[in-house]
Amino acid sequence: MWQIRNFSIIAHVDHGKSTLADRILDLTTGTDIRDKREQRLDTLDLERERGITIKASPVRLGYRARDGREYIFHLIDTPGHVDFNYEVNRSLAACEGVLLVIDASQGVEAQTIVNAYLAIDHNLVIIPVINKIDLPNANPEQVRKELEDILGIPGDEALLVSARTGQGVPEVLEAIVQRIPAPAGRIDARLRALIFDSFYDSYQGVIPFICVKEGEVRPGQIIQAMSSGRTFQVTQVGYFDPGLQKGEKLSAGEVGWLTAGIKTIGEVPVGDTLTRSDAPASTPLLGYRPAKPVIFAGLYPVEPEEYEALKEALEKLQLNDAALSFEPETSQALNFGFRCGFLGLLHAEIVQERLEREFNLNLIATAPAVVYQVNLTSGQTITIDNPAKLPEPEAIASIEEPYIKLSLITPQEYVGNVMQLTQERRGMLKTMNYLGRRVELVYEVPFGEVLFDFHDRLKSLSRGYASMDYEQIGYREGKLQKVEVLVNEELVDALSFIIHVDKAYPLARRLVDKLAEVIPRQQFAVPVQAKTGGRIIARSTVKAFRKDVLAKCYGGDVTRKRKLLEKQKEGKKRMKSIGYVEVPQEAFLAVLSLGEEQ
Repeated sequence: MWQIRNFSIIAHVDHGKSTLADRILDLTTGTDIRDKREQRLDTLDLERERGITIKASPVRLGYRARDGREYIFHLIDTPGHVDFNYEVNRSLAACEGVLLVIDASQGVEAQTIVNAYLAIDHNLVIIPVINKIDLPNANPEQVRKELEDILGIPGDEALLVSARTGQGVPEVLEAIVQRIPAPAGRIDARLRALIFDSFYDSYQGVIPFICVKEGEVRPGQIIQAMSSGRTFQVTQVGYFDPGLQKGEKLSAGEVGWLTAGIKTIGEVPVGDTLTRSDAPASTPLLGYRPAKPVIFAGLYPVEPEEYEALKEALEKLQLNDAALSFEPETSQALNFGFRCGFLGLLHAEIVQERLEREFNLNLIATAPAVVYQVNLTSGQTITIDNPAKLPEPEAIASIEEPYIKLSLITPQEYVGNVMQLTQERRGMLKTMNYLGRRVELVYEVPFGEVLFDFHDRLKSLSRGYASMDYEQIGYREGKLQKVEVLVNEELVDALSFIIHVDKAYPLARRLVDKLAEVIPRQQFAVPVQAKTGGRIIARSTVKAFRKDVLAKCYGGDVTRKRKLLEKQKEGKKRMKSIGYVEVPQEAFLAVLSLGEEQ
């Protein structure tokens, strides 16, 4: 076991994690030379298209150190975006150390701080790596100072590299050998293996990804999940290359996978401990808290007959994405679908795209909403994740909305812009710290106010230099109300939203105008209205197509023309009474783009 090193690469988004992983793969053995390409550990099409990491990807590598000794590296490349922080948390449970990558021109950013504290909480060795030193505006000495001032990590411990050119990467590999300890478990102890991820295979069922902390696991053994007590017979074990490669066994300290005819994720949840049923361990490993969804949105099939296919697709995707939750729901406008829980807006977007691409589904998604706590006049408290389910105003004593602690790091010249943006969103400034050439602002903000376009506007106002991170801090009472939308005098429940009283009218005004643009024109005028508390507060109209019934009238008595126009008017009245208006996908997402027009 002395030769094993388990480590992750963590960083703020776009600081060069995946590129550094590529250079490490170039200088080690274990991956097929035919697979050589950029972002080799980003296996999803979406990851490669967007240039971001979504899933943590493990791989086993061989490395010959400068002293001639052979080592085995288990590397886990992790996401940087705040929405996928749960992937980082799970990956760190399988490691003894991390490479903390920092952009030499951007410096320590919000997510850098969060990831560093995650590693500290897991008692991991941190090797700081200052990347992109080949850029013209790189300032590695300033970044060393930020490491000491902000994170308390000695600046002289940082390694200077350029993952793009490969400069300094051999020193990183030597630092992994020298600084990161070997796993501490014993091979002769009773088996304890932590499940840190899993996915579903059509032929072999659920395939858990495991880190063996103690003992060893081989094909033919009967293993037991310590949370459920369910037993399974191991059929195959192996490691990551980064694809699945079969092996003879997995011993203490090794990271790999196994198959055992497991049918559902409930039998072996992520974070559970596997042990042998004939010689079980006395205590399970310390797992991690399951990820709690913070926003919810409805997903509905365009064709009602695809409902069962959507249900099956969500169940399979949940195996690979433990943070996804869903339950059936019904909408008057969209029929049968599912209310899905996500960790953020990007997470919701990625899940919808994966469902449409990987399972060939055609979906309509409603605008995401946060979870509210509603105190009723009866003394009962209920949680609402769908604005359409909010009780009538007379039954509500108060509504509490989720608040977040929002950390913003920005260059000094953009502080005014960032403060104005955050205060527009009802943010309250708590602390302001100067970090050399940059400023850290800490606000307490209602989560619903930063949900949609806040990140995009923050980047726009700071020319891309500001960064953000957040954590939930509980619920607070607010003056909130529900705004409902009517199309052709019919309630469209999927377009309802909850908003602060002071912002209800301007947002409703912009929403009905936006809907009037995206709803197709009919042969009759279609009213689009917004109401709250039984009162219409905004209205717009989708103008009707108009057929020229006078085209064939070349002169003649004016009464003939008037008769034709009156006949047309009566016909349109009949159409309006029975007409059904098709509401396109763009209408349900119109609320997302309203912030951009403020």
